[in-house]
Amino acid sequence: MTPITEVEGRRLALSNLEKVLYPATGFTKGEVLHYYATAADVLLPHLRDRAVSFLRYPDGPDGQVFFTKNVPPGTPDWVTTAEVPRSEGPARMVLVQDLASLMWAANLVTEFHTHQWLVDAPEEADRLVLDLDPGSPATIVECCEVALWLRERLAADGIEAYPKTAGSKGLHLLAAVRGASSDQVSEYAKQLAVEAERAMPRLALHRMTRSLRPGKVFVDWSQNAARKTTATPYTLRARALPLVSAPVTWTEVEECTAPGRLAFQAGDMGPRLQDYGDLLAPLLDGERASRLP
Repeated sequence: MTPITEVEGRRLALSNLEKVLYPATGFTKGEVLHYYATAADVLLPHLRDRAVSFLRYPDGPDGQVFFTKNVPPGTPDWVTTAEVPRSEGPARMVLVQDLASLMWAANLVTEFHTHQWLVDAPEEADRLVLDLDPGSPATIVECCEVALWLRERLAADGIEAYPKTAGSKGLHLLAAVRGASSDQVSEYAKQLAVEAERAMPRLALHRMTRSLRPGKVFVDWSQNAARKTTATPYTLRARALPLVSAPVTWTEVEECTAPGRLAFQAGDMGPRLQDYGDLLAPLLDGERASRLP
C-alpha cells in the first residue's frame, strides 16, 4: 500500500520508498525524500517564484532520464502553477512554493532546474550564471582556477560572485543582478568568457566547439538566455552517486587540489548546513543585487 503522508495540511501519496535509485551506494527513494525534507529551508527560497523544469529519473540515473517542463499530468490542484513565456508561445509550469509542493515534486524523482528570472518579471534577469564545464582530462580543479579569475573580474565591475558545485563535473558561479534583460546579461557573460579565454588561453574557452574542449574549461555563458534553466542550488543530480549541487566557500575553491575535495553527496549536506547555513543567501537579498556595467 502506498503510504499517505500529511505535509503542511496536504495529503501526499509517497510511493516506492524502498526503491534503490542510486545502486552504487544503495541510496533509496525514501532517502531522496528525506534529503529534500531536511534541505527544504535552504532549497525553497531558491525555488520560490521561479518556474521549475523537472529532469526526471524515476528508475535512477541508469534508467530513462527526461525533462518535464509543462505541468505534469496528475499535479494536485493545490500546487501553484504560472503561465510563462516561451518562444513557441505561453506555457504553464510548476512553481515549488512550499514544503508540500517540494515533497510532491521530489516524489516524482527529479532534478530541479530554474530560470534566471522570476515569474512576475520574466523580462528582467535577477541572476547571472557562469557554468564552468571541464573537458577531460581537466576537472573541477581547473574550474576553480578559472572561477578565481572570474571572481576578481566580476568584482572589478562591482559584482559579487558565489560558487556552487554543478553536482557533476564542474562549477557554477552565480551573482544577483538587476535592471537588465536576459539578452543583456547573456552578452555581458559572453564578454567575461571571451576575456577569460584571452587571459588564460591554455585553460579557458568561450566557444562550445567540442573539438576545442579537451583539457580546457568551457565558460558557458549561454545559460543566461531567458529560455534556459540551470540546476537549482541544493538539488540532487541524476548521477551514479547522490551528488548535490552544493554551495561552497571561496576558501574551498582556493584550496581545491583534487576533484573529490568538492564532491558532496546528500549525506554530507546536514553537517555543511549546520556549519555554513545557506552560503547563497546573499543572492536572495535584492539590496545586494548589482547593475551591469
